[in-house]
Amino acid sequence: MKKYLFLLFSVNSLFLGAQKNTVVAVPAVEMPIAGVQTTVTKGSVTIAGKKIDYTAHTGYLDLENDTGKLLAKVFFTYYKKDGEADAKRPVTFTFNGGPGSSSVWLHMGALGPRRVYLKDDGTATAPPYDVISNEFSWLDKSDLVFIDPVSTGFSRAANGESPKQFHGYVEDIQSVGSFIRHFLSRYERWGSPKFLAGESYGTTRAAGLSKFLQDSYRIYINGIFLISPVLNFGTNDYYVGNDLPRALYIPSYTAAAWYHKKLAPELQADFKKALKESEAFAIGEYASALIKGAWLTDAEKDRIAQKMSYYTGLSKEYCLRANLRVEENRFYKELRREDGLTVGRLDARFVGRDLDDAGELVSYDPSFTNIDGPFTSAMNDYFQKELKFKETKPYNIFGSVYPWNYNNVQNQYLNVAESLRDAMAKNPALKVYVGSGYYDFATPYFTAQYDVAHMFLRPEAQKNVRHYFYESGHMYYIHMPSMIQFKKDVDSFFEWCLK
Repeated sequence: MKKYLFLLFSVNSLFLGAQKNTVVAVPAVEMPIAGVQTTVTKGSVTIAGKKIDYTAHTGYLDLENDTGKLLAKVFFTYYKKDGEADAKRPVTFTFNGGPGSSSVWLHMGALGPRRVYLKDDGTATAPPYDVISNEFSWLDKSDLVFIDPVSTGFSRAANGESPKQFHGYVEDIQSVGSFIRHFLSRYERWGSPKFLAGESYGTTRAAGLSKFLQDSYRIYINGIFLISPVLNFGTNDYYVGNDLPRALYIPSYTAAAWYHKKLAPELQADFKKALKESEAFAIGEYASALIKGAWLTDAEKDRIAQKMSYYTGLSKEYCLRANLRVEENRFYKELRREDGLTVGRLDARFVGRDLDDAGELVSYDPSFTNIDGPFTSAMNDYFQKELKFKETKPYNIFGSVYPWNYNNVQNQYLNVAESLRDAMAKNPALKVYVGSGYYDFATPYFTAQYDVAHMFLRPEAQKNVRHYFYESGHMYYIHMPSMIQFKKDVDSFFEWCLK
């Protein structure tokens, strides 16, 4: 039922003139904490001209049930700013998506003190890849805890325990929520302001956690960062009979076509104006046409196909052959077919070439292959050389977690927007950041707007949600101008939540 979102959630971007990191991590000695096995190192990072000294804890937290039975060993990295009282210092729990992705993308792409070096447009350099100091890290605003859910990263189920008990929406919420509770107790952070930051399916997890943490442990969150969100799978999954995503994807088609200069001159002249027109068409005439189905007259169908062509850069004939329903996988191949190029799913700015130009679907996602190697290499190298963490088993960038269990929503789509609404109603102080890349097809920006609009928040709660948009893709931080804006937006969001 689900489309698995590579929630790579976070790719990294490069700063012009950024220097390679020269800080040497010095092993530190701290008192052991029961149920935690970590390597502790010291480091520093300069953010906005100010040096931030921090202590990094890298290793495992024992996940136990109420009787003390070991269920899993969850791998995490905890960065704590030195010299600041825990009571006032925020702590942010962060993770990527998939489901099945480790936290590598947000860790080495945007939030952590080090990041992968990429060119300013997000394009990877030739291997081997460099790790540099991250002047856009969130460590000036919050301590950071990067969580790898069970079966991802180095996290594994305990001996004798089935990994399947962690592989599902409910199972995942319970295990990650349990980790957060254990962490708060073992590191004595119950009194700190608390934030969640998730990307892609990680936003599904974050929204679910907002309710679960309140209802199960009475843990109230100050703010949630939804980075490239997917809250309602009914607005995201293409299936025969579900026309809603087909309408909500149209503005993303317009954005991609605009980037590749496939639109009419009057639309190419103004990006934001083109999007506004496309959005109005998508939820107006186009959505109405999809609802009518076979009740459409030939004249109506022809007129809608002409407008669909106008806003997508595809031919009118192709739109008609697709019965006015061009699925995203076809779009990647068709938009630049005449040029012999395909466009990326995670980031439509990237192009690739298939074996031939006659196929219906692309053979790979060029925007994913651009980040896959650099982030994998950088993460492993960083753990070993700077964090001094040695491990013989492989670090699973993507763990084997399928089939993912959605039994809680049999015969319907998972919709965690309702969980978030419930959490916001019970915690009026909870604030939500919603960030989207215009060129993202994994979690299109217009679906995020639609999902929030259909939470039917009360007026006072609506004021606690802010939308942010970036001219990049799923990992919008790999694009330097977007990374710069992202950091500004994050800083202002923290200040808004804590004032």
